[in-house]
Formats: sequence, C-alpha cells, structure tokens
Amino acid sequence: MFSGLLIVLLPLVLGYLVPVHSTRIQQLINRAVSGSVYLILLFMGISLAGLENLASQFSRLGGNALLLFSITTAFNLAALWWLSCRLPLKAGNSPVVKNAPTSKLAAMQGSLLLVAVVTGGVIAGLLLGPLVGEGLFSTADLLAEWVLYLLLALIGCQLRNSGMPLRQILLNRMGLAIAVTLAISSLLAGLVAAPLLSLSWNEGLAMASGFGWYSLSAILIGDQLGPLMGGVAFFNDLTRELLAFILIPLVIHRHTALAIGYGGATSMDFTLPVIQQHGGVACVPIAVVSGFILSLLSPPLILFFLSLSA
Repeated sequence: MFSGLLIVLLPLVLGYLVPVHSTRIQQLINRAVSGSVYLILLFMGISLAGLENLASQFSRLGGNALLLFSITTAFNLAALWWLSCRLPLKAGNSPVVKNAPTSKLAAMQGSLLLVAVVTGGVIAGLLLGPLVGEGLFSTADLLAEWVLYLLLALIGCQLRNSGMPLRQILLNRMGLAIAVTLAISSLLAGLVAAPLLSLSWNEGLAMASGFGWYSLSAILIGDQLGPLMGGVAFFNDLTRELLAFILIPLVIHRHTALAIGYGGATSMDFTLPVIQQHGGVACVPIAVVSGFILSLLSPPLILFFLSLSA
C-alpha cells in the first residue's frame, strides 16, 4: 500500500540530506529544477497525444479541469477569507520591496510557457506516434516518472538549503495556519467535486491534493488514473497559479492571509516575488513556510488517497 509513497518520498528525503554551500551549485540546482519541470510536461503532452478520440477527450479535459478549479477556488477563498479575518497579519507594516525580481506579467508569461510546452508535447506525439508506434507513449510515461524522481531529489535539496530550518517552520504559527486552512478546504472541495467528475471519493481527494504543484500532481495522478485525469490535475493546479498572480496585488493589503495562501505550494517559489513586491518583506517568511508545508504534504497525500479502495 505504501510502496509508491516510499518511492516518491525517498528521493525527496535523500535530496534534503544533501547540504550545498556553493552558490554556483545552488544556481545549477535551480536551473535543473526548471528544466525537469519542462521535461515532465513535455512527456505528459506526448502521453496525451496517445488518447483515442483526442478532440473529444480534450473537450472533456477542459470541462473537468474548469469544474474542479471552480469548486476548489470557491472553497479556498471562503476558508482563507475566514482565516484572514482572524489572523493579526497585515501587509504594509514592513517596507515594500521595489523592483522585485519577477513582475506579475513576466510571471504569468512563465506559466503560459508551461502550457505551450504541453501543447508542443501533444504535437510531437501526434507527429511521431504513427512513425514510432504505441511504444512512444509508454516510453514517455516511463521517462516522465524518472524525471519526477530527479525533480523530487532536487527540490529536497532546495528545501534543505533554503536557509529556513524545520524548527523555524514548525514554530511559524501564521504560515502553518495558512497551509492547514488551504489543505483542508482543498480536500473538502475534492470530496464535493468527486461525484461531478465521476470519480470515487478517494480519487477526488487525490485530485485536490496537488495544492498548486502541477508537475507532481500531473504525473502521480496520470500514472494511476490515466493521462486525461493527469491533464485535469495539471491544468487545475496551473490555473491556480495564474489566478494567484492576479489576485495577490488586489487583496494582499486587505486580506493578507488569503493572498499568501491561495498560491498554495507555489507561495515559496513562483508566486513569492509577487507576494514580496506587493506585501513587503514581512510576508516572505510566512509565504515560504506555507508553501514549504504544502509541498511536503502533497506527495504523500496524493499517493495515500490513490492507494485507498473506493
């Protein structure tokens, strides 16, 4: 039951055990993480090209992804708004960082590039499939799985060398509260969405457990439920990131916890510069802690729920 969980967590733990003191090596690791994400999404696109009746399947994928995203967003925003009204957390009490490294527009362009990579994979699969045969799609699945293991090891190494010890993370009440609220509201949304997506209750919970980590959820879900549902998980989590880039500047001064929490696992990396730019430096450690906890929760939760019998 837990063999798949061990296989996924092992590279994450092994990566976490590796200390890296060289700035140059840390930069290489960061580039390798980005490259691994693009490779995984390329292979996922190739796998999608192997679906029968591709046009109708894409229509179903888009409808399911929109449904899951709408329900999850409604639950997340309601829960995080409730938390925002109770946490003594306000952006603007610290100086705002000017010229943050990633503008909102540039960040959204980066997310759209991920969609372009998946589309490129689908096109490559459609062109190469008749020449190579069905083996192309099974090979793409296998390669995506191995690249995921590499990605998890690299992310574990990033977490170890983020400069934030586990003790500091566990003692950050606000970051912990935001992460737990986002996780619980997402799981409730997964339960509600499951019958609407023709999924069992545990599969709905697994679909909702990505928390914005689209490269991980796409592969783990796709491996168990097929490339179609893997694509649904990917677009659900990626759309969360796109909306977060728009939402953060609009609400961070009135509902700081909501702005930090909605990005999910991405609040420690992709959406962090926008949080820093509009919320100030005091929001940074809280966002990192929230994203860190959700990143640790996502792999075991997805695999645990998928391992349960309906």
